[in-house]
Amino acid sequence: MMRRSLSTSLAAGLSAAAVLALAACGGGSSSGTATAAPAAAGSVDLSADCPATVVIQTDWNPEAEHGHLYQLLGADYTVDADQKSVSGPLMYEGKSTGVNVEIRSGGPAIGYSTVTSQMYQDKDIMLGYVNTDEAVRMSKDNPITAVFAPLEKSPQMIMWDPQTYPDVTDIASLGKALKASGGVTRYFGGAAYMEYLISSGILDKSVTDGTYDGTPAKFAAAQGKDAQQGFASAEPYIYQNEVPAWGKAVKYQLVHDAGYPFYSSAMTVRTADLDQDSACLKKLVPVLQQAEVDYFADPAATNKLVLELVTEFNNGWVYSQGVADYSVKTLISDGVVSNGDNDYIGDFDAERIQKIIDIDTPIFTASNTAPKDGLKAEDLFTNEFLDQTIGLK
Repeated sequence: MMRRSLSTSLAAGLSAAAVLALAACGGGSSSGTATAAPAAAGSVDLSADCPATVVIQTDWNPEAEHGHLYQLLGADYTVDADQKSVSGPLMYEGKSTGVNVEIRSGGPAIGYSTVTSQMYQDKDIMLGYVNTDEAVRMSKDNPITAVFAPLEKSPQMIMWDPQTYPDVTDIASLGKALKASGGVTRYFGGAAYMEYLISSGILDKSVTDGTYDGTPAKFAAAQGKDAQQGFASAEPYIYQNEVPAWGKAVKYQLVHDAGYPFYSSAMTVRTADLDQDSACLKKLVPVLQQAEVDYFADPAATNKLVLELVTEFNNGWVYSQGVADYSVKTLISDGVVSNGDNDYIGDFDAERIQKIIDIDTPIFTASNTAPKDGLKAEDLFTNEFLDQTIGLK
């Protein structure tokens, strides 16, 4: 599921920055039409095969998880604060590729709708961030195909207070501890990963609470008794350093490592457009791979742009330098960004995707959003456009 935040009313003592970091509102976006500069000598030339403007729809406000996209921009870019987007020449290792790129914010900027829905409403969008479980749920009416995985694991996690629960090492042992203490795990209701945790017996339903509103108030007020969903790349730093009502370390386990190995923010195209986009994707996907490698090798300049965009968009989302720096470090140290089990970045594992299909099909069927009949992993991804020589060092 995408990042979500719904409320800005918090308990006394919570900093304004922390409130805004977890709450937002916004509008829509529109496609750029500027003429692209010719591809630079020695660069990849996308102009013959790709749209004049490659439009990419993200799933949230600018943040380090999206750094590989903002790495595509050079010094010459245009910010559209009203539409919450940024555009400019699409660069490959600092050189123009002959086309432009427009990067659109998601979440509040698209009314919290799914990226898949947005892609089907606006055909200008070529690529969008879609989680595997969203792709499964939408597969019947709005099928998409993933072509690049910027995140090897999802940063989705559940966190707890290690002082209250010193013996808890993972979500399973957390579930037993919450059962004994009477605490709960708060999460956004309707999350498929939570349905998995409950149905698999990892968490008893009695220790779950789907009323999380995106703010730290209840977690802080519970003084360690309760657990909460979050993102490993953000909340641990924010709660320790930017939420005075808490102000200490948390521990967590990734949902991936608890047995729900979905791909988060996978870059996808509409399935029906895959053939017509293939010539572009053959050249573009390696550019995306290289941009991610370059970003994690030296993220400072791109993170400066991310922070600038947050300020320019001015929609209530606050993202500090501290969070950006922590995120880059944690994405690597937790294996959220990695080459996986090979030497290149961005590929998908069919067994993982099939596991999510098998887990989610009964969950979504029960909620009247059944996937396509006979859906299989190969319907949801392709690794054909990846360059196997491009990976993190």
